[in-house]
Amino acid sequence: MARVAGVDIPDGKRVEFAIRYIHGIGPNRAKEIVGRIGLEGNPRVKDLTEEELNRVRAAIDGAGVPIEGDLRRETQQNIRRLIDIGSYRGFRHRRALPVRGQRTKTNARTKRGAKRTVAGRRRAAVKK
Repeated sequence: MARVAGVDIPDGKRVEFAIRYIHGIGPNRAKEIVGRIGLEGNPRVKDLTEEELNRVRAAIDGAGVPIEGDLRRETQQNIRRLIDIGSYRGFRHRRALPVRGQRTKTNARTKRGAKRTVAGRRRAAVKK
């Protein structure tokens, strides 16, 4: 496996798809990087020469956007700031609930966890 930006990218995939394994590089940025370094036919990572691999590394480093650790750190700092200033979004982050206005009466199972049975609930519903 080739190592780019501190991440092992898979050898069997084409370069455009392999560099997406790097946090902060999506489809558009991957196309842009491959186009900028001029790899013909979008070869697989295992077929790249060391010189071509160095060009890929240089293009990613020179992109001027945060990737991997820097991006993760920046995201965590933004969330920490929201929590520290006591905003509603920070409150939702602290409680591990949906932040962007989604409903939680139903759904939101991933955030809220598995359903838990509440004792005595059915009897109250039957009385009505």
